[in-house]
Amino acid sequence: MNLREIFVENFAGDLEYHPRRAVGYLILAVAAFCFWIFSPSELQFTTVPLVFTLGSLALLIKGIFLMRKSSEGLGLSDQKLARLSDPSNRKSLPSIVAQASQVVQDFGTGSFLLWPLLNIGKDIDKSWSDPPLFRVFLTGAILFLLGWALRRVASSKRLSTPN
Repeated sequence: MNLREIFVENFAGDLEYHPRRAVGYLILAVAAFCFWIFSPSELQFTTVPLVFTLGSLALLIKGIFLMRKSSEGLGLSDQKLARLSDPSNRKSLPSIVAQASQVVQDFGTGSFLLWPLLNIGKDIDKSWSDPPLFRVFLTGAILFLLGWALRRVASSKRLSTPN
């Protein structure tokens, strides 16, 4: 497996059109954003609320992509895309553990990849002199890797279980 396939699998591999999963992602995105909204104003720009804000943004984006029928073949080659239209080749839903670990990974992706947005906030509000950039990035990376590891463990247990 080359580097491109690893990134496609981790970031776009599960973007099959699935409205039920999309609603779950959108509800989780709203809940995570509410954590930031309802945090006390003096704590809103600390590490944990910012991780929840960026995580909610990532979950919102993922939920939108899961709602779109056109996102089903994102990242696939032409041959795989042609095989995708056959109803017998549809993905089955992963286990609860795999889904939960995917949500953790997607939530961590928000602060792992979107932490540079905090610099924009620093430019808008000059009183915010020391944003916790590294802590937000590190927390996102840890959550991303935790979700990735849990997905690997869940998939290896599913493969090793005899039917």
